[in-house]
Amino acid sequence: MRNPFGKFLPLALVAIVLAANQARGAEILVGNQQAYRAAVESAEPGDTIILANGVWRDFEILFTGHGRAGEPITLTAETRGEVIISGRSNLRLAGEHLVVSGLVFRDGYTPTNTVIAFRGTRGDLAHHSRVTETVIDHFNNPERFETDFWVMMYGRHNRFDHNHLEGKSNAGVTMAVRLDSEDSRRNHHRIDHNYFGPRPVLGSNGGETLRIGTSTWSRTNSFTVVENNYFDRCNGEVEIISGKSGGNVFRGNVFHESQGTLTLRHGHGNTVENNVFLGNRVSHTGGIRVINRDQVVRNNYLRGLTGHRFGGALVVMNGVPNSPINRYDQVDGAIIENNSIIDSDHIELAAGSDEERSAPPINSVFRSNLVHNSDGRGIFTAYDDLSGIDFQANVIHESTAPGANPPEPGDAFVYSSIRLRQSANGLLHPASEEFNGIGVPRDLAVLKREATGVSWYPKPGPDVRFGFGQTREIGPGLDSIFDAVAEAGAGDTISLLPGEYLESKIVVVDRPLAIHAPTGEATIEFERTALFEIVDGGSLRLEGLELSGMSAPDVAGNSAIRTSRYSMVSPYVLELENVTVSDLNSNHSFDFFSPAKHTFANLVRITNSRFRNITGDVLALELETEDLGIYNAETITIRNSIFENIEGALANVYRGGTDESTFGPHFELSASTLLSVGNGSRNATNASVRLHGAQDVEIIDNTLSGSEPIRITTIVGDPVNTLDRNRFENTPLPIIGDASETGP
Repeated sequence: MRNPFGKFLPLALVAIVLAANQARGAEILVGNQQAYRAAVESAEPGDTIILANGVWRDFEILFTGHGRAGEPITLTAETRGEVIISGRSNLRLAGEHLVVSGLVFRDGYTPTNTVIAFRGTRGDLAHHSRVTETVIDHFNNPERFETDFWVMMYGRHNRFDHNHLEGKSNAGVTMAVRLDSEDSRRNHHRIDHNYFGPRPVLGSNGGETLRIGTSTWSRTNSFTVVENNYFDRCNGEVEIISGKSGGNVFRGNVFHESQGTLTLRHGHGNTVENNVFLGNRVSHTGGIRVINRDQVVRNNYLRGLTGHRFGGALVVMNGVPNSPINRYDQVDGAIIENNSIIDSDHIELAAGSDEERSAPPINSVFRSNLVHNSDGRGIFTAYDDLSGIDFQANVIHESTAPGANPPEPGDAFVYSSIRLRQSANGLLHPASEEFNGIGVPRDLAVLKREATGVSWYPKPGPDVRFGFGQTREIGPGLDSIFDAVAEAGAGDTISLLPGEYLESKIVVVDRPLAIHAPTGEATIEFERTALFEIVDGGSLRLEGLELSGMSAPDVAGNSAIRTSRYSMVSPYVLELENVTVSDLNSNHSFDFFSPAKHTFANLVRITNSRFRNITGDVLALELETEDLGIYNAETITIRNSIFENIEGALANVYRGGTDESTFGPHFELSASTLLSVGNGSRNATNASVRLHGAQDVEIIDNTLSGSEPIRITTIVGDPVNTLDRNRFENTPLPIIGDASETGP
């Protein structure tokens, strides 16, 4: 063998060069699915199969092979980020020493129950394999409650790292580790440096971002390491991470404005350490929930967390004596130490105590933790006997209010004036060295968002729905709003000049749009069974308009605004400001807003508005009736508005079932007037406001005159009902209780 200068190389060097070339393997560029399958069939250890740039549609990728340590078989993109897997597509890995990188799953959904699976078929698993620098972006089944999973890990010694997962909004866990075969238990997987992007509230159980194990195999060890991942606004349900196996380590992760908790739901002997939870006072942001035996929770920084009950900053649960495998094992032998809990609302101890969950924590220690609330909020609540927890050398800022069942000052809880100072890592620590060893160490490493996921795919910014686009001015006339909406872009505002508008077509809203007019100067009538229809991807804000049903058809069941009649996978927002709605009475059961089943609003807000002469409900949010914990809207806010001669209910909200994994619905009615609301013969609720299963209710400073009562039915959880400064004139007092007490 000659070198470039024509001299012969020594035989030993020749052997090294040949070995290097052999280890490097072949690079095979493929441009279609048939070529890909042929390349996989012939691939050898060290080979790289390269997918050509472009859109690969309806591509079910089966990637099989047997690489070797140091010589994996690799599947990658010609250019990272420029190979788009779309349509009905997925990826399955099976074999050993396989690597996948650089792909983007977008504009489609999986035809099976998984987008990426570390197995081919049952029993045909992947081991010592890796998926890295891969993106899954809004790759959702269009049916909201058709369950699928984005990533399923099987086998052993696999790694999932530096990936970007964003926008899971249909039912099903974003990522899960399965232990349902012997070859997948004690797996030693590593899940690291991933960006788990925003996951909206699902409004149901089954919205976890990461789950390890299931209750069936929860008393088996998984030995999975979850470290240095960034969880950004992961709000699917009350469990962001659901640990359902033993021996796992959750280390160095950041939870940014994520609603819910890292929950040690099942399984024993897990470690939660060096994680950072930054709630920034966003509602329902939580920290860590402890259940089962021998759990270690140490050196975690928890700040600005507002969650309560099972979603608090730190929650230690009660268990069920001799618990079935799918319920709550008693907390036994927990070590909770050196955690900093700052500017947060709730530490819940012996949480969930009831007739079934009657076993309080035992043989546990709570020591050297720092608790600091500078504005005097109370934080501790104890629901049962705490003699099984040994409290040692915890320090509480002296202005922190005691809360319910507060810890007494002494060696276990030292109340002191603690001045906090920001360290180089951006975290707050006691300024005085007197408190060294209390709370998290000053040099705790804080993961940066840009150190996770991929560098070549943008991470999402704030969720701004309205007002970021152009403003389009239009004049009155036939279908002028329909025409303007058809041409508008996402975030645009349509500004109406004064005058009368008549819409002969249903205005379909498939992107966030605002429609504005000077208050009271633009009147809209409509000739179809609805004026606006919000479909998947749409949100709507109305401001200053007058809506009239005078031209609506003489049929039952009209609506001024409705959603798509089919399931919508994307949550939407509906806002009204200074809007007048009148004469929705061409026939019976004419609702103002009627969403369809399996659609979900993040927010419905009505402020400074007036509604009169309506034969149906104003807000008909009651279609999820299977009692599975599903509901139509997360937050309903009504402020400073007037409702007059409404035959149905102002709000008919239904959330049934006993599931405890959701946050809402939340309902607020304040500074408003109800005049003759709920008196129609077809109002089956017998209520002016009917709230069935709402979790958080504020009804404050309202006047109800000549109306049916407010009915609040408590179903599950620990709902908070606040009713204050309301005036009832010729109206029964509110009825609050369970279903047997509140009626239909």
